[in-house]
Amino acid sequence: MSTTGGTALARQLIRADDGIPVDTPRVPAREAAERELSRPMYHENDPNLLQRALNRFWEWVGDLFDSASGAAPGGPLGLVVIALIIVALFAALWWRLGTPRRIPGTERTLFDEGPRSAAEHRTTADTHAAAGRWNQAAQERMRAIVRSLEERALLDPRPGRTADEAASEAGRPLPGHAARLRTAAREFDDITYGGRTADEETYRRLSTLDLDLESAKPQLSTASGGTAE
Repeated sequence: MSTTGGTALARQLIRADDGIPVDTPRVPAREAAERELSRPMYHENDPNLLQRALNRFWEWVGDLFDSASGAAPGGPLGLVVIALIIVALFAALWWRLGTPRRIPGTERTLFDEGPRSAAEHRTTADTHAAAGRWNQAAQERMRAIVRSLEERALLDPRPGRTADEAASEAGRPLPGHAARLRTAAREFDDITYGGRTADEETYRRLSTLDLDLESAKPQLSTASGGTAE
């Protein structure tokens, strides 16, 4: 409220008994007006804190849009075109890279059912492959690989192990296959958690790795610090 308005209100509020207005100095008049206007009855319909914050935010967005449209070539239409280009680029990256990987700490285990043998996992994988269900086939083949390594005592059976952990641990006694194991684990994660789709080639790579690991000899550390196969 302006000083003039506050003074006028104060003059109306402060009157003598006979109804004649009392001319008061400017500062006391303003203070009297402020005290009067601070009463709750004058603020019943005021917006709450959240509403005021939202109003400020939308004012800021409006100012930002006005500034951007003035700076963008072609004005508002040019700004819309730039926004569409950004959305198209984001969609292309999403399609190319797939759904983001799982957040650390939310990993699910490699085996989501009760214990089964490597042979059982291979049979299930072949059944899925025959029906063209390449996602399930690739997943079961990866489980067969890890279960086979556990059966050969190259991995300690451990509930809750992830594909990445299995590949990292198996790469130590089988260093010649470490890179392929990491790739297989990454493909399993992409299929299971990342929204990727497997194909026949993916399944063939995992099947070939499974067969190669069956005949691979572990590299064991010797007491002298060397290695022997």
